[in-house]
Amino acid sequence: MSSATSQIGEHRESENLEEYFIPPTLKFVVSNLKNIVPTQLASDNYPLWRSQILKIFRANGFERFLDSSASPPATNLSQSDGNTSPNPACAQFLLTDQNLAAALCSTISSPVLPYIINLESTAQIWSTLETRFQATNRSKVIQLKNELHNISIKNLTMSQYLMEIKSLVDRIAAAGSTIDQEDIILYILNGLPSSYQSFKTSI
Repeated sequence: MSSATSQIGEHRESENLEEYFIPPTLKFVVSNLKNIVPTQLASDNYPLWRSQILKIFRANGFERFLDSSASPPATNLSQSDGNTSPNPACAQFLLTDQNLAAALCSTISSPVLPYIINLESTAQIWSTLETRFQATNRSKVIQLKNELHNISIKNLTMSQYLMEIKSLVDRIAAAGSTIDQEDIILYILNGLPSSYQSFKTSI
């Protein structure tokens, strides 16, 4: 009798362990996300950070946890006798979500953390950051493009001038926008004085 009781207890314990099983893909993301995304989210690198996080979540099957419109499984299941019982799928979802939220927070810099510190789910964190940084990046892109439009060589050497333009183009790309190569050439030429007229004409 005691042997049978012991077997039942072991079976139930095994069921509980399976209910809260952490799959290998989740272990991988939780253990390695901070190393895979070495540059923490800051005020000036949201598009790059977002792209890296999104690719990793997609590759490991966790993209739905970033979707604020996706509903988690029901907390309870209805039984044929009219009673309800806890839904293992909901428990598993919450376990996965909390692990992903913790991993996501590890890739966020200290100045940004206060904006999401009281949020519970991965989707809430993702949505809040998206809302906050998209508008900021639009303003940044406009500002950088305006600088590029008005740049001139002035007292710079040609090498310094080209490096300054490259820096602006790189910062625009980091903010989530791009500049056509032909437009870059146009900005370079427009910033040159009349002494470069023959060079500009040859282009």
